[in-house]
Amino acid sequence: MADKQDLDFTYTTIDKIFRLSMGETGDYSGAKYDGDFSMSLESAQLAKHKFIADSLNIKKGSKVLDMACGWAPFSKYIVQQRGATSIGLTLSQGQAEACQKNGMNVIVKDCRYVKPDDFGTFDAITCIGGLEHFCSVEEYQAGKQEKIYKDFFQTLYDLLPTGGRFYMQTMTFSKNMVPFEELDLAAPKDSAAYVRALMVKQFSGSWLPYGPEMVIRNAEPQFRLISKSSGRLDYIETIGQWRKKFRKFNFKKYCLFLSLVPRYIIDKEFRHLVAIFRVSPNRVCFEKEIMDHYRLVFEKI
Repeated sequence: MADKQDLDFTYTTIDKIFRLSMGETGDYSGAKYDGDFSMSLESAQLAKHKFIADSLNIKKGSKVLDMACGWAPFSKYIVQQRGATSIGLTLSQGQAEACQKNGMNVIVKDCRYVKPDDFGTFDAITCIGGLEHFCSVEEYQAGKQEKIYKDFFQTLYDLLPTGGRFYMQTMTFSKNMVPFEELDLAAPKDSAAYVRALMVKQFSGSWLPYGPEMVIRNAEPQFRLISKSSGRLDYIETIGQWRKKFRKFNFKKYCLFLSLVPRYIIDKEFRHLVAIFRVSPNRVCFEKEIMDHYRLVFEKI
């Protein structure tokens, strides 16, 4: 799994830039347009939160565990709009501090190892984008990917009552994914080999599941699938809207961009990381169907 150091650039280093661009509790996961791309990004994110809360039967008094909670936009929604209580978990110190400053109950903790002794059990659990970081390249190469997912569903099983529901939103590899051995930062810039290699740099320590089928079979027989839908096209639009917000001028934000210049000049690895500000490798992967994006709702049997 991606460890705390792996996630620092993606979630802690860019924390201030993110919040200056997207707001204090901005949502850094795919929105839900359902084909209506006239919607604002904010409306599409709200539609996603409503869909998740409805799918999990979250209501007043529900106790919810928000795994890999990011800047806690979903926790904020269910607390304010549904009257639920929420515990958010993240591996990023920057995210946790930002959430706590904004009144959210967020803790730095690895969600894979939560036990009932930690916080009790929950009426519902979410993991919005977290699974993408659970398996490292090295673990994939060692043949451990399936076990990692099966162990995670055992954790969920122990935290939920019978009939309790779990929502997962995750990127997956799709039909045009190339073998790992072909990934190469020296490959042509428009190739699957290059954009996937760039994503390995962007999300250091992370390897995706091979389609939703890999996730679903490792949830069985303890969980049954309630619903499955692709959000690939929605994510393409979401990324486009994010990039507009990141580029919109803000004096403090651009000072932060400028502060990265010395490191950019002297550190080749850092140049690969900040390439995401010039090109969005995950958007290219969605467009070329190298990757897909799924919303999955499970129920404990």
